[in-house]
Amino acid sequence: MLTDDLNNMQKEAVLNINGPLLLLAGAGSGKTRVITYRIAYMVEQGINPFNILAITFTNKAAKEMKERVNKLLDDNGVWISTFHSMCVKILRQYINYIDYDNNFIIYDTDDSEKILKESIKELNLSDKMFPTKKVMSIISEKKDKLITPLEFEKEAFGDNIQSKMAEIYKLYQSKLKESNALDFDDIIFKTIELFKKNNDILEKYQSRFMYIMVDEYQDTNTSQYVLIKLLSQKNNNICVVGDDDQSIYAWRGANIMNILNFEKDFPGAKVIKLEQNYRSTQNILDVANSVIKNNITRKDKSLWTSNPVGEKIFYSKLKNDIEEGNFIVKKAQELKQKNYNYNDIAILYRQNSMSRILEEQLLKSNIPYRIVGGVKFYDRKEIKDVLAYLKVIFNPKDTISLKRIINVPKRGIGNTTVEKINNFTINNKINFFEALNNLDMIPDLGSKFNDLLEFRNLILYFRNFSEENTISELINEVLEKTNYLEELKQEYSEESFARIENIESFIDKAISFEELSEDKSLRKFLEDISLLSDIDNLNDTDDQITLMTMHSSKGLEYPIVFLPGLEEGIFPSYRSIVSPSKKELEEERRLCYVAITRAKEYLYITSTNSRMHNGKIIYNEKSRFLDEIPKELLFEIYKDNKKKLDNSGISQYSFTKKFNDSLDMNLDGKNYKDNYNLKPPTKVDIDFKVGDEVRQIKYGIGTVVQIDNAGADYEVTVDFKFNGRKKLMANLSKLKKHN
Repeated sequence: MLTDDLNNMQKEAVLNINGPLLLLAGAGSGKTRVITYRIAYMVEQGINPFNILAITFTNKAAKEMKERVNKLLDDNGVWISTFHSMCVKILRQYINYIDYDNNFIIYDTDDSEKILKESIKELNLSDKMFPTKKVMSIISEKKDKLITPLEFEKEAFGDNIQSKMAEIYKLYQSKLKESNALDFDDIIFKTIELFKKNNDILEKYQSRFMYIMVDEYQDTNTSQYVLIKLLSQKNNNICVVGDDDQSIYAWRGANIMNILNFEKDFPGAKVIKLEQNYRSTQNILDVANSVIKNNITRKDKSLWTSNPVGEKIFYSKLKNDIEEGNFIVKKAQELKQKNYNYNDIAILYRQNSMSRILEEQLLKSNIPYRIVGGVKFYDRKEIKDVLAYLKVIFNPKDTISLKRIINVPKRGIGNTTVEKINNFTINNKINFFEALNNLDMIPDLGSKFNDLLEFRNLILYFRNFSEENTISELINEVLEKTNYLEELKQEYSEESFARIENIESFIDKAISFEELSEDKSLRKFLEDISLLSDIDNLNDTDDQITLMTMHSSKGLEYPIVFLPGLEEGIFPSYRSIVSPSKKELEEERRLCYVAITRAKEYLYITSTNSRMHNGKIIYNEKSRFLDEIPKELLFEIYKDNKKKLDNSGISQYSFTKKFNDSLDMNLDGKNYKDNYNLKPPTKVDIDFKVGDEVRQIKYGIGTVVQIDNAGADYEVTVDFKFNGRKKLMANLSKLKKHN
């Protein structure tokens, strides 16, 4: 009965449970259903759920898979997890076998870069010669390829720059270990090290995981490939699901050859193609197929659907990026009037920098939106401060977090004092907290001795408090005893009030964790936060247009998708065009395929004659990807009033001369001028005038320079004391007169 509502290829995939299996699952082909039904079928055949492992890439995907399996199986013990969550669980139990403490913490990018900066400084190397981000990228690449500092040292012999890089890598790893911390790349790197050094532990997991399934296999990197190879080599019951046409993460180590070479790596593998799409119209699929077939490095497949043929793909070439933004806004408003919601709409762009103009136009039209991949909640200063306290309470060896909070809130412990303690730790080969436990041995502390002693005792108090109390109670105690909230209240600014709201939201998160999580420990709380991604936090319930990069959109779907900026040098990127290798251009084409197949019903593509890029106006030809789409699949929207309505009933956008004039760019290319007269907004009242001081929650206090009518709202130009000149919509940005 399980297979009754599956198509023939899906059914074949579910019923083949023994031996290696490659499922080539095209976009929207129902792969999650196949994986979950396959798990249920295994259990139906008598396989113990305890012996089944299913791995995917995001927490969101893992959660969805768990929910679907739970509907099919009662009280199952299937291990469904992301790569990193699985490895953290293994390391929590066994990392002491490779000389770490089991209460390790996981550093985010910011913390990792701080340790790296310290390492570069300690080695007396120039940060211009060895920029932190570049060195971090090289270390990440080495870990992905499972190259240790010692192996890098041998590899770099004779090359001065590379030898210095190896030296930095070595010191960086030493400092991580000293803090009993792992960076994100270490999670898989150290799990493989554990398995290779402890064959009995590897055998334990090989025996447990008799059946392994890996989702999104095209996104695996070298270390993930090795991990899967190690775990599956005993039973050889490995099923990987993926689509080589959706391999778009080479820049972060994904290796498309993992999926293309699966049959060589696992002899006797069966290959099943899932080509029936349940998401999009046939026209959208025909466009996607016509683009991707131009790639050479791929397995042949072609998406089809029993869905309606649907509308042609709408394309318009516009004058500039401001006109492009206005076009998208106008279309979004028309679609809203035709009973679509704003959360049915996604705008996908190749580069983050393209969001600025789009945001301005959406704000101007009072259209709500969300940006995926903007400033993350957990990257905000106040949240990182509170998290740093929690990390130190859990693991006092965490030097980076200790240094962050030692003078937050201010307690008179400056950089000079921290440097004295730092030198003491280096000379005595101990960690920072051990130094705080030996303050009487550190020379020249003077009056700071008591301040440091008080701070050390405060941390010890919090550690004791954490043993008997919940996480939310611990956070409140930290805020109370440190006066952190009190200091923000005394600052009495819109920004400080916003920070207080963020902290309150963080406490809500802790309470929610306590209610929903089986493991309510501080360790698990910190672990969950460290493994979150942008997409995990995406909330589709609010009626807002979604803005995100094409890379972030993978795995998502929307009834209406806009793809702006299809121009040579933008998409495909300039780097991929000039690269002597075809690999980068093929990856760009796969990204185009992913972006197109996010759309279910309507797809709008735009390009421009000119746009602002890195502070300059650039002129681009339309993208080669547009030339790869058959003309009969495109419906061009022109900039005049002569075109008739298309058969979808959605009126095409037309630009009168008056409207075009209003979009002329100023000399700096960053602003536009309003040459048309709009009536004052009827539903918005403002309590300020030009010259008045106003306040805004994000930018603080500023002086009003100009007020313009902007249709449904007032556009207000404000000179902010600390944030410069900004143009804001009065009602949408909640501008208020400052008394």
